[in-house]
Amino acid sequence: MTNLFSLGKLPPDVLSALLETHTPRDPRVILGPRPGEDAAVVDIGEQYLIAKTDPITFATDEIGWYAVNVNANDIATMGGTPAWFMATLLLPIGTADQSMVTTIFAQITTACDALNVSLIGGHTEITYGLDRPIVSGVMLGLAPKDQLVLTGGAQPGDAILVTKGVPIEATAIIARERREMLASQFSAAFLEQCAGYLHDPGISVLRDAQIAMKTGQVHAMHDPTEGGLATGLWELADASGVRLNVNPAPAVLGQSRAVCEAVGIDPLGAIASGALLLSVLQADAAPIMNALREVGIPSYEIGHVEEGSAEVIAEGRLLPRPPRDEITHLYE
Repeated sequence: MTNLFSLGKLPPDVLSALLETHTPRDPRVILGPRPGEDAAVVDIGEQYLIAKTDPITFATDEIGWYAVNVNANDIATMGGTPAWFMATLLLPIGTADQSMVTTIFAQITTACDALNVSLIGGHTEITYGLDRPIVSGVMLGLAPKDQLVLTGGAQPGDAILVTKGVPIEATAIIARERREMLASQFSAAFLEQCAGYLHDPGISVLRDAQIAMKTGQVHAMHDPTEGGLATGLWELADASGVRLNVNPAPAVLGQSRAVCEAVGIDPLGAIASGALLLSVLQADAAPIMNALREVGIPSYEIGHVEEGSAEVIAEGRLLPRPPRDEITHLYE
């Protein structure tokens, strides 16, 4: 009998084997499909075109806002500026109505306006087999050729930074999707604040990335989404071929830890959009953190990069690599 995949991303070894068979033929493709890298890069002349696609499947509340920001984040982590967005809306038959469509479009419009992004097309469809709407986005952006940043650029001696804290996205999802279940453990005000993590501290990392690049030498950036900070660290190590020596605990936000533990999931392995993972020149770590702090963005230095095999060491032991995102436990 064939072993079925679990909910979440494909296993890393399966994905790697599949991508190895799909080498881009077009020489203008500077970066094609590669595990750990956040987006594709195409040479279009004076600049690079950066392309990203990502669906929103766990969240249902403010799904349009999620779709725009999650895709824009992966343009930002490559050193680019998001510019054009396309969305495919798959809506469930039996519950899709004018109000649902209008609400999702309004969320997309608001998010695009906030990032100065243009909605340029997409597709809408009412389909069967769904119990909730799904939005799959495509974001296109531009980057100067001398500002391209890859996940695989971390260098021995670099400092590892995390902005805002983790897991912001998981905290918002849990508070929004499991509010009734948590009402007996937390106050309404506490849950409202956690649900508001979507906007404050927010899931966009565009500003974080721009400030860091303007302030110091950034060798690598990564968006820790599915699988959380733990998976993001492993992807950074794998892509760069280096060892990371870290203590990620200080980057876990107190309220996030509380709601994650209340539903029985590990905050280090839960979807973490809103945090930016950076590998920067050690001498520039403090100036970058100071520049972020000046605009109200907290950051944490959680470790450093070492020569060695691609692995993540946390407090002297191998950091467990989540087999899938912890948030998937809520949907089983």
